[in-house]
Amino acid sequence: MDGVYRRATMDAEEPAAPEADGPVEALGTRLEPTTLESVWPLFGLRIRSERLVLRLPTDDEIVQLIDVANAGIHPPDEMPFGVAWTRTPSPAFEHGFLQHHWAGRATWQPDAWALHLHVFLDDAPIGTQSLMATRFAVHRTVNTGSWLGRAFQGRGFGKEMRAAVLALAFDGLGARVAETKAYVDNAASNGVSRSLGYVENGRARSAPEGVSRAMQRFDMTDVQWRSRPRPPVTIEGLDACRELFGI
Repeated sequence: MDGVYRRATMDAEEPAAPEADGPVEALGTRLEPTTLESVWPLFGLRIRSERLVLRLPTDDEIVQLIDVANAGIHPPDEMPFGVAWTRTPSPAFEHGFLQHHWAGRATWQPDAWALHLHVFLDDAPIGTQSLMATRFAVHRTVNTGSWLGRAFQGRGFGKEMRAAVLALAFDGLGARVAETKAYVDNAASNGVSRSLGYVENGRARSAPEGVSRAMQRFDMTDVQWRSRPRPPVTIEGLDACRELFGI
């Protein structure tokens, strides 16, 4: 009886727990609310150039960019891509478009990553600019790929968004080499590469629609990148992402 009485008395004297009106505290540690950026910091990465913002899109923004792609990227009788994804009929086109961007998130590893950034003009997506690498910590080499909706071509956006992602690579991540390639008849893409200071680095071949076609390879070193003035680019949220890039 004595033991039961004493335990009941002790229980009665314990103060009631206060009602929670903010972040829960556990074992003396105050827990901040979980956000998407806190668990996947790449969603907080921003690359800002003069007119554009490059960042990871939300799922709703991926859907918005599907409309941009459906409105046209290239003339019907041309194929600028190594994979002829723009020929895919609906709904497989839309499914593949989503899966491509989801895969960049789902398969990300510090030793093999593909950053598929959407390019925003006045808060509306107009295209994509990708930055990819394998064993970046060892090779310090990146590859790029991009496209713009036809309504936004011919206005210098292609060069601006490539320069922005190269600033991320060289100035932000410490890349030593950037590589890219395009079909020899893709004057717009090759013109952007040459204007930014890439140099030709051999040929490759690809057959996106069953016919072999020549591609021009280009590369640029960090020394070449820094050998000329570049337009200002602001990079936000990179420190939280460095481990994901393997650095």
